[in-house]
Amino acid sequence: MNQHPTPAGDTSRRALHEAASRGLRMLAADPRCREAFTAPGSLLQDLASPAARRYVLAAGRDEFLVHLKALRDKEYRIAVEFVGEENSDPAGIERVVEEYLAVLAAEPLPGQLGFDLSNLGLAVSRELARDNTARVTRAAAARGADVVLSMERAPAVDAVLDTYRELAADHPNLGVTLQAYLHRTPADLDAIPLDGRRIRLVKGAFAAPADTALGRGPALDERYLALAAELADRGALVSLATQDAAVLAAARERGLLDRVHEIEMLHGVRPALLREYHALGHPCRIYATYGENWWLHLLHRLAEHPPMVLTALADIAERHLDGRHAVGAHY
Repeated sequence: MNQHPTPAGDTSRRALHEAASRGLRMLAADPRCREAFTAPGSLLQDLASPAARRYVLAAGRDEFLVHLKALRDKEYRIAVEFVGEENSDPAGIERVVEEYLAVLAAEPLPGQLGFDLSNLGLAVSRELARDNTARVTRAAAARGADVVLSMERAPAVDAVLDTYRELAADHPNLGVTLQAYLHRTPADLDAIPLDGRRIRLVKGAFAAPADTALGRGPALDERYLALAAELADRGALVSLATQDAAVLAAARERGLLDRVHEIEMLHGVRPALLREYHALGHPCRIYATYGENWWLHLLHRLAEHPPMVLTALADIAERHLDGRHAVGAHY
């Protein structure tokens, strides 16, 4: 990566963005905000819904599948998530599993699913989350699709990696997400199956103390690139899941983009950047979500690129413009 001195203005702007990102993640984790979002007749949900529509393709499956086709027609790979996490209601957990089974049975077929174990029962028991993951992964395999487990807050990392290890041998279509910011991640590479597996590499979306994780900045960028290179060396099918233009430019300069499986970006976050790499011939995936439990997803998307807060406010102000988020228009 370019090691030349950074202009003072760029440094102060980056510091402001990082502070804004931390604030957004704090709001995402605040139980008072979650309670306000899920309350009957939620004012917070009503006010924020125009901003969420930029990132969440639809509330329901039928509309989502229409939008999925529009993105597939542009020759992007697609990963699908039914949004939600930290589900402790057994009936609600089963509804989530049934939703994934239903979307796998539909057309167009999503080539890849992603989900949090906390949405499939981890809050009840790891065994329940493991068994539900196996159900969905078997159904995906029957249709030629893959499953890549999402990663969670630092205290849940062991549960996610243990579940992946336990299921990997019998489910070759199962992959996992790794978070570059965690200090433990380089050592985790030695403890999980990598060769031929889909490994989705992210920087890390959750707030974590300095003794657990790196903050955003050049040190994390360098670790991210080093981990991507090592994963590729070990035979993993690496997905560079980042919206960071500087990191992608550095990966391109180092020839890393020719060694990874794909570039992945979250739907609605910097589509022009993904379109640029798609036009250059690099395999590109859009991580697309649907559903109604989108508060955490929205805040984390804004935290990925804090200047999008201004766009979110504009979306709220112009909520009457129904055609503002025509799916695929910016890809």
